[in-house]
Amino acid sequence: MNPILALIIANTIWGAASPIFKFALENVPPFTLAFLRFFLAGLIFLPLAIKKWQRLSFQQWLELFLVAFFGISLNISFYFLGLKETESINAPIIASSGPVFIYILSTMFLHEKPTLRKSIGMFIGLLGVSVIVFSPFIFGGKSLEFGAVKGNVFIFVATMGAVLQTLFGRDSLKKINPYQASLITFFFGSLFFIPYFLKEMNTWNFSMLNTAGAVGIFWGVFFSSAIAYTLFYYALSKIEAGDVGIFTYIDPVAAVVIAIPLLHEFPNLFYLLGSLLVFGGIYLAEGRIHWHPFHKLKIGRI
Repeated sequence: MNPILALIIANTIWGAASPIFKFALENVPPFTLAFLRFFLAGLIFLPLAIKKWQRLSFQQWLELFLVAFFGISLNISFYFLGLKETESINAPIIASSGPVFIYILSTMFLHEKPTLRKSIGMFIGLLGVSVIVFSPFIFGGKSLEFGAVKGNVFIFVATMGAVLQTLFGRDSLKKINPYQASLITFFFGSLFFIPYFLKEMNTWNFSMLNTAGAVGIFWGVFFSSAIAYTLFYYALSKIEAGDVGIFTYIDPVAAVVIAIPLLHEFPNLFYLLGSLLVFGGIYLAEGRIHWHPFHKLKIGRI
């Protein structure tokens, strides 16, 4: 398969995930959905990981544990909790602000040299995120809707979890078989969900599962994990990592296309303004629409 096509399919799947998961959360509790999504996905990666299993050092195990905690346990917890409160189309745009915070952390911990243009661009991107996060306070009938703002803040916290995952995994994820890394992080990450999953079982059981919940579980396990990750890893083996990042901007488009008929969510003025500021700020910072210090950081999709 052409690697460009593989990336288009993978990011379309990931972009469609936020409205599909929000749809599923109308039926399945958040931690139940999170546990099933990652535990079952881990089982899919098990034979692929065992086939090329590597011995890991203590430091590599520790780094994978941190990746699992920040990239799955923290990220997905706040991502699902946020989706229950806010519109699903906000999630990919807020997540697209990751480069802003990678840039900040890179200057603080990886000794990246800040420049005026990059700093101004990242400030503009941060302003765009703020417009989307706080827009429910000032947009029409949502002016007093604190829940939507809380949901946006949760999505923001989820994004910070993904950024920290990138920081802690920058060394190990370059050296470990990606299927083994996925298996370990999926299982470690799903352990955090177990107590909350069991608590949710007191008020919800699988006899209550309907079409929305089943679609969300199926999409998370097979499409977002097995298919999208396989395509992503294949493409990453064929083209430069720096060229992979631009395809993440398919995600917001796919989210809107799915959210309109599925959830009746439509972009408003603040969504469009915030998106323009986020993408425009990143473009200003680096002269292209996607910026990451790829030579020092390894980006992973969870």
